[in-house]
Amino acid sequence: MNTLPPFTRRQVCASAAATVVAGWVTAAAAQTPTPARPVAAPRWRNWSGLQQATPAAIATPGSETELQALLRAARGELRAVGSGHSFSALVPTPGTLVSLDRLSGLVSVDKAAGTATVRAGTRLAVLAQALDAQGLALRNLPDITMQTLAGALATGTHGTGATLPALHADVLALRLVGADGRLVELDERRDPQALAAARVSLGSLGVATQYTLRVVPAYALERKVWLRPVDRLLEEAPALAASYRHFELFVLPFTGYAAAVAHAPYAGSDVVTPRPADDTVLADLKRLRDWLGRFPVLRSWAAQRLIDPQQTEHARDRGYRLLSTTRSVRFNETEWHLPAERGLDGLRAVIAEIERHHDAFFPIEMRWVRRDEAWLSPFHGRDSCSIALHAAADEEHETLVREGSRICLAHGGRPHWGKLHTLGATELAALYPRWADFGRVRREFDPQGRFLNTHLRQVFGLA
Repeated sequence: MNTLPPFTRRQVCASAAATVVAGWVTAAAAQTPTPARPVAAPRWRNWSGLQQATPAAIATPGSETELQALLRAARGELRAVGSGHSFSALVPTPGTLVSLDRLSGLVSVDKAAGTATVRAGTRLAVLAQALDAQGLALRNLPDITMQTLAGALATGTHGTGATLPALHADVLALRLVGADGRLVELDERRDPQALAAARVSLGSLGVATQYTLRVVPAYALERKVWLRPVDRLLEEAPALAASYRHFELFVLPFTGYAAAVAHAPYAGSDVVTPRPADDTVLADLKRLRDWLGRFPVLRSWAAQRLIDPQQTEHARDRGYRLLSTTRSVRFNETEWHLPAERGLDGLRAVIAEIERHHDAFFPIEMRWVRRDEAWLSPFHGRDSCSIALHAAADEEHETLVREGSRICLAHGGRPHWGKLHTLGATELAALYPRWADFGRVRREFDPQGRFLNTHLRQVFGLA
C-alpha cells in the first residue's frame, strides 16, 4: 500500500463521482466565425484529436444564398462540419469543408403552435438559452452542449428518458442545399417519407441550413445522485427509469459501485446549485488503474475504502442547466443502442468484459431512449438502452471498441453514428428495416455522391 499515490479523505465520494460521470466540465464552447469565402484550410482535427484531415478549402457561409453559390462553384467532395464532436470519421475529406458556424441563431418561435425555427449551426447551449428566454425548451437534451444542432440531428444524438425520444424526433421541417445549389424544403405534412430519411442523414443528402422543431414550455428539474452496489442498482434500474422523467446510471469499473442520476420535474422557482464539476475523481480512478491495474482485487479493495456510499448530490435549476454540460477531459467513445429489454443483460456482459482487462477507468454510461420512426435512427421502431464506453484520448481505444461492439451486436445493438464503430453496409442493412429506402432517397438527393467521404462510402457499401 505504500506505493499508492496520496488521496485526500474520501476524495472518491459519491457526489464527486456523480458530478464527474454526469459532466466532467464547466461552460459552453464559444463560436468563432471565419470568412465565408473558401480559403486554404489548416489541418482539421475533431474534438478528441483522433480524426484529422487537410481539406482543400474551408468555407463558412453566412446565409443560404452564400451557401448556394459556394456549392455551385465547388469541386470534389463536400462535407459539412459543426463542432467536431463526432468520433467516427464523418467529417474528414480532401475536398471542401463547409462550416456551419455563421448559420447560427434562433429565427422565430410560434408559442401557440409549440414550434421554433433555428439555424443549423446553432450550438445546443446557445439554443437552450435562447429558447429559455422565450419561456420555451427542447423536450430533452444530450449530455454535451457544444454540438451544433445540425450535427446532433444528423447523427441521432439523444439524451435520456424512457418516455423521451432523441432530438431528431422533434424535427417538423427542414431546409437544405444540394450539391448543385438547389434549396430543398421538407415538411412533415407534405414530405413525410423524405423527412423520415432526412431527420438522421449523416450529412449525406446536402447541407442543412435550418430546422423547425417541436418545443415545450420551459421547465425546471430536480436532480438526485446517489451510489449503490452495481448489482443492486441494475436490479432497480427498470423501475427507476420508469419513475423519473430522466434517469441514467454510470458504472465505476473495479469499484463495485454505480452512480444513479435522476431528474424529475420541479414546480418551484428556487435554485439549488450542484457542486462545481471537477476532474479529481476521474483522475483518482485513473491513479487506481495506473498503480493497481495489474491487481484487480486490490484495486477494488482500495476503491471501496475510498468511496463513501452515503454521500449524495441534490440540485434544482432550469432543465437545460442540469441536463447538459461541456467536457474538459478528452476521450474517444463507442456507443451502442440495444433493445430496451436486452439492455441490462448487455451491460452486465460489457462490465464483465471490461473488468477482464486492466486498462479501463472511465465510467460506463447507460441511458434510456424512446423509439421513433426516422429511417436511420438507431432507435427506429424500438425503445432502447444505450451503452457508452470511453477511453482517454491519449490511450489505446481499439480493444474497447472491438469488444464492446462484439457484445452489443450480440444483444441486437445498433451503433451511434457519431461514435466509433467498424460496421459496413452489409451489417448495417440487417439492422435497419428502411436501409434500402434511405439509399434510394440519398441517390435522388445526391446522385453523384458529392456529400460522401471515405467513411460514408464504407457505410453505404460504395466503391
